[in-house]
Amino acid sequence: MAIDPLLKLLAQKARYTHQELADLLSLNEAEVAAKMADYEANGTILGYQTMVNPELAGNTNVSAFIEVKLTPERDGGFDRVAMRIAKFDQVDACYLMSGGYDLNVVVTGADLLEVARFVSEKLSTIGGVISTATHFKLKTYKKNGLLFSVEEPEGRLSVAP
Repeated sequence: MAIDPLLKLLAQKARYTHQELADLLSLNEAEVAAKMADYEANGTILGYQTMVNPELAGNTNVSAFIEVKLTPERDGGFDRVAMRIAKFDQVDACYLMSGGYDLNVVVTGADLLEVARFVSEKLSTIGGVISTATHFKLKTYKKNGLLFSVEEPEGRLSVAP
């Protein structure tokens, strides 16, 4: 099933007015408003967010991507443990993954020590967590389809022997 063009437009830019969306989709404003209200009511649209460049906003927090290996629970798999982890305030995102680990947990803290404390005192103490591997984000180049830097490299890079 193809995604509704209205949802595609909102994912690209949530600040469209109902009239702008109506014009882009060849609908009337009332139809757009009704579709959006339905999507919000049934949970398809969970919220609207602004993408902020943390470097320009002066945000000095650190983010980490944590690989988590779990023991699946009988009759629940990974869901119950994953939801428990996802409820922590420090967790920005939590994804079930394929491959060498089970969850990818995205965490934000004031500094490296705060993230380390979260991993050692909260995350790794949860029943079913076998191991974790933490990777700190150094720089963001693109997120949710948006480029964070518009700097163009000048000429070719020099080659060193």
